[in-house]
Amino acid sequence: MGYRLNRRAAFGLGTAVAAGSFLAGSPAFAQEADIEASPATPDRARQKVKRVYDDAAAEAGGIWNSYISVADQVAVDVASDEIVEAYSVNKVAVAVTLMDKIDRGLLTLDQQVQVPASIVVPGGDGIIILDKAYPSAFTLGHVLSLFLTVSDDTCVRLVGLVVPAAEINQILVTKGFPKTQVTPVANPNRYFLGQTTPRETHDLLKALVAGTLLSPASTDYLLSILRSQVAFTDGIRREMSSADRARIATKAGWLNDGRNEAGIMFDAAGKPVVIYSMFAHGQANPEDFGATHPVRQATAKMGPKFMRAVDKIAGAGARTFRAPAYQQYNGG
Repeated sequence: MGYRLNRRAAFGLGTAVAAGSFLAGSPAFAQEADIEASPATPDRARQKVKRVYDDAAAEAGGIWNSYISVADQVAVDVASDEIVEAYSVNKVAVAVTLMDKIDRGLLTLDQQVQVPASIVVPGGDGIIILDKAYPSAFTLGHVLSLFLTVSDDTCVRLVGLVVPAAEINQILVTKGFPKTQVTPVANPNRYFLGQTTPRETHDLLKALVAGTLLSPASTDYLLSILRSQVAFTDGIRREMSSADRARIATKAGWLNDGRNEAGIMFDAAGKPVVIYSMFAHGQANPEDFGATHPVRQATAKMGPKFMRAVDKIAGAGARTFRAPAYQQYNGG
C-alpha cells in the first residue's frame, strides 16, 4: 500500500482515477496484484505471507518474535532464537511428552487420574473450575482434550501427576528441544508452562507432522484435537468457515501482556504447507484477553490471507493428514 502511494506522489498524478490507470498498466502493479491473488509458486507464496505478516504485526504494534515457513522454507524470521514466555503454547510440547510415554507403553489414554478439589486451579481458563463436583476422575484422553482445546489450566496439574516437571524437560531435551522447557516448582508434579523460542516451537510442530516425535497414531491423535472445531478460534482461525478451520491445527497462549499462537496449516490434500510460531507482547490493552486485543485482530487478518496465499501450492512431507469429520447433532 505504501509503495503505491509513493508512486502516485512521485509521478504527480492528480486523481485516484489517473493513479489507478497508470499503475494498472505498470509491471510493478501487475506483480503486486499477482502476489495479492493466490501465488502459483512457493517463492511468491512466501513473499505474500511475509507481506501479510509484516503489515498486520506493524498495525498491532508491540514486540513480535516469530518464525513462519511455507512449503518447508522460511518466510518470516523475526528474532526467532530469542527465549520467550511460551504460556499455553507450551501445552503442545507437554502433550508430546505424555504421548511419548504412551508410545513407550508407560501410560494409556484410558488411564484415569483423580480430580480432588485441592488440585483445581482457582480461576484461569478451562471448564474443570466450573464443575463444582469433586472429587471426580478423568481419563488421560479427556485431560488432553481439555488441555489442548479450551486450554484448561487444571489439566496442567493433572498431566503433572503422570509426567512430572523434570521428566517433561528431560523428554524435550532428548527429543532435541532444550530451550522448550517448563519451569519446575517445589511440588515435583507441578510447574509453570515456561519458555521456548519461536524457532524451537516451529521445529517441534514440524517434527510432529514429519513423524519423528511420536508414533503415527499418537501424531494423528494430537492433530485431531488441535484441528477440532472447538480448538482456539480467536486468532488465526477466527474469520474462517468450519471447513477452513479444520485445515488448521493451532494452540494459543496468553498471560499479562503476552499473546502467542503457533500451529500448522494444511493444504487441500492434507499436507502441511504453513507452520507458524508467533509470540507477541507489549501491545495496547493488555487487560483484554478476547478477540478484540490488537494481536488477536492481527492474527485474525493473517489467517485467511495465509490460506489464500498457499491455495495454489502443495505442502511438504511424506504423510497427508485428512481433516477430521465434522458432524453436527441436535441431541438424540
